[in-house]
Amino acid sequence: MACDESGVHGATHYGFGSLWLKWQRRGDFHRDFYDIAKRHHFEDECKWTTATRRYFLPFYCELIEYFFKHPWLVFHCVVVRKEAVKVDVYHDRNWDLARRKHFTMLLTDKMRKALKRFPNRQHEFRVWCDPIASSYAKADEAIEVISNNILNQRFRSIQPVTSVVTRDSKETPAIQLCDLLLGAVMETWQRKSTNNTKNEIRKQIAEHLGWSALDSDTNPNERKFNIWYFFDPTREIRRVSTRNVTLRYPYPNVR
Repeated sequence: MACDESGVHGATHYGFGSLWLKWQRRGDFHRDFYDIAKRHHFEDECKWTTATRRYFLPFYCELIEYFFKHPWLVFHCVVVRKEAVKVDVYHDRNWDLARRKHFTMLLTDKMRKALKRFPNRQHEFRVWCDPIASSYAKADEAIEVISNNILNQRFRSIQPVTSVVTRDSKETPAIQLCDLLLGAVMETWQRKSTNNTKNEIRKQIAEHLGWSALDSDTNPNERKFNIWYFFDPTREIRRVSTRNVTLRYPYPNVR
C-alpha cells in the first residue's frame, strides 16, 4: 500500500490516506499511470498542492476514473479534527506521537478487516509512505513494529506487516495518486479551496461516489473509498453526517 499525510502544519484537521493495491499489480499500475500521463503531456509529479492548472484537468479526471474502474485499487483515509484530540491525556502532550498513532490506527484497522475477511489467505502487507513529518528519525520502523504487535493481539503468531519503507513520491506513482485523493478530501474538510481546477477534481471524485461533495464520512464497512472521521463522542457532538456510497462502477463483493 502507498500512504501519505495532510494537514500537519497548523490546519484545523489532519489526515492520513492509504492506497491499497495487490503487490502483483504494482507493475500494471506503474505502466498505466505513465501511459495516462503521456497521453495528456503531464510530466510533473502528481500532487494535490500543484493540481491547479486547467490544462491538466483531463489528466486528473482520467486518473480518477481509472482508480474507480479497477477493483484492485482501494483508498482509505482517516480525518482527525485537532480540537478533538486529547493530546495531554493520551499522547504525552506530543502531537508528533498523536499523529503517528492515528496513522498506525488507519493501517491496522484495514489490515485487521482484510485478515478477518480472508482468514485462509496468506497475508503480507508492504507499506510505502512519503517521508513522515516526524521528529522521530525511525518513525517508519516504529509503525511497522507497532502494527505487527497490534495485529498479533487479535491474530496470534503472525507478522503480516513485512515492511514500512519511506519512498520518494516523485518515483512512486501510487503515493502520488494517494496524495491526490487525500488532498481532495482534506481540502473539503478544511473548507479552504478556491481554485477552480481543484474544485472540479473534488467534484469528479464525489460524483463517482454518488455524492455532490466530499463533506461526509462513509460507513465503516465501505471498501472502495472509505473516509473515517475520528472524533471523541464523550467530548463533542458529531459535526458531520455519514453518507451511503453509490459507486458509479460497483465494487465486487469478492476480490
